[in-house]
Amino acid sequence: MTKPPIPRVRIYHVGVWAKYKGAIFSRIHANSERCGVDTSFVQISESNKQRAMLSGVDLSYHQYPFELLFRGYSDGIPQYKIAVALVANVLRHRNELVVIPGYHRVEYWAMLAICMLLRRRRAVFVDSTAYESKKTRFKEAAKAFFFRRCDGFFCYGIRSKEYVASYGVDERKIFSRCQAAALPHGYDGAAIRAHYAANRSDPKTPARFLYFGRLSVEKGLYDLLEAFCLLQARMPGATLRIVGSGRLESEIRERAQQLRLGAAVQFLGSMDLEAIGQILMDSTAMILPSHSEPWGLVVNESLSYGCPVVVSDVCGCVPELVREGETGYSFPAGDVSALCAAMIAAAELSKDRMSVAYRCMELIEQYTPERAALEILRGCVQFTNTPQ
Repeated sequence: MTKPPIPRVRIYHVGVWAKYKGAIFSRIHANSERCGVDTSFVQISESNKQRAMLSGVDLSYHQYPFELLFRGYSDGIPQYKIAVALVANVLRHRNELVVIPGYHRVEYWAMLAICMLLRRRRAVFVDSTAYESKKTRFKEAAKAFFFRRCDGFFCYGIRSKEYVASYGVDERKIFSRCQAAALPHGYDGAAIRAHYAANRSDPKTPARFLYFGRLSVEKGLYDLLEAFCLLQARMPGATLRIVGSGRLESEIRERAQQLRLGAAVQFLGSMDLEAIGQILMDSTAMILPSHSEPWGLVVNESLSYGCPVVVSDVCGCVPELVREGETGYSFPAGDVSALCAAMIAAAELSKDRMSVAYRCMELIEQYTPERAALEILRGCVQFTNTPQ
C-alpha cells in the first residue's frame, strides 16, 4: 500500500539578519521529517539598513537550506518587485501550506490573494499585540479580512494570541510561544550558574543598570534618562550603560548632558551578544522602557544570563517572562516615576543575585528555539491535515 505524500510547507521570512529566526528555522528543518511535514524556506532579503547598524548577517545561525530572493537591504527594493517575486515563488512551488511573514505590507496581501486563488492553505506570523498601534476603522476592517482568510496563525506569545482571537479567529487555529532568542554558540548555562555561585554579590556595590538594543524613539530612552536622573538622588553611585546604535544616538547623548549625568551614563556602542552577556552578569538589571514592543527578545537574552529586568507594560513578553519580584518588574509605559521606582526595586531584588539569577534562568529555559520550532511544526501538521 502506497503511503500518502508528506505535506509540503513553505515558510517565508523577511530577512537573514534575524538570528533568532535562523535558530528556530534550523530546528524546524531538523525536526520536520519526524513530525511528518516537508519544510522549505524563503528569505526575502539579507537585512535592512536599521538592523545593519546593529550587526551584520551571521549565517552560522541558519543551519537549513533557504532560497534568497534579493541580496542586500530590503529598504532599497521597490515593493512591487518584492510582491512580484513572492507571488512568482508561490506559483512555482506547489505546497500544501504557505506561511506568510506578516499582514502589514502590500506584498503579504499579494501572497494571500494568490493563495486564495490557488486554494492553498495559508498561515501567517503575527507578532502584534493590542498595545502596538492606534486603531482606525480601515485598518481594523483590513486586519479582520486578512485574518479570517487564513487557516492558521503563529504568534509570539499570550498577548499576540489574544490580539488575533479578538478578530473572531477560532483559538484552535492559533499557536503561540513561537518565539525564542538565539544565544551565542558558546553559551553555557552551567558556567553562568557557576559564575554566580563563585561571585556572591556585595550589597554595598553601587547599582549598575543596562539598556541594550536600537537607539530609536519607540524604545523610551528619554524616559530612561529622566528616571535615572531621579534615581541618582536615592542611589548616587549608580551607573547606566547604554549598548547599541541608532538614529537617536546624538540626541540621547545630548539629553544626558543636559541632565548633567556625566560619567554615570556610559555609551558603549554596538556589541555582539557574547560581550553583552558578560555585562549582563555584572549588571543589577536590564531596562527595557519601550513605548511599543511586540515582544522584547532582549528580555529573553537578559534572563538567559541571570540578569533581572525592568520592562514597560506594553512589551509583549511581560505576561510570560516578567514575574514580579522574581525575575524583575514591569511598570506603566511612559511613567518616569514608576520606572524609577521599579529600578530601585530591582536593585533591592538583585542584592540576592545568585537566587534571582537562578530563577531567571529556570524560567527562560522553557523558551528555547527547539520548543518554538516544535510549536510551529505542531501547527503546520494541524493546518495541513484540516479539511478545506
